Amino acid sequence: MKTNVGSIDRILRIAVGIALLALLFILPGNARWWGLIGLLTLATGLFSFCPAYTLLGLNTCPTKQRT
Repeated sequence: MKTNVGSIDRILRIAVGIALLALLFILPGNARWWGLIGLLTLATGLFSFCPAYTLLGLNTCPTKQRT
């Protein structure tokens, strides 16, 4: 797996993932299970890899300059 998620994108994914997981404890009834979507965003942020970016040909990682 090549890294295709940049640092700002990664921080946002982790923050959104944690916020969505918090819905498990905040929302009542069956609506709380929507918070499990946070696992996906949290995982893509922690691993710096997004399978959807690969399919779409996107990459938010900055390229390293060669000298």
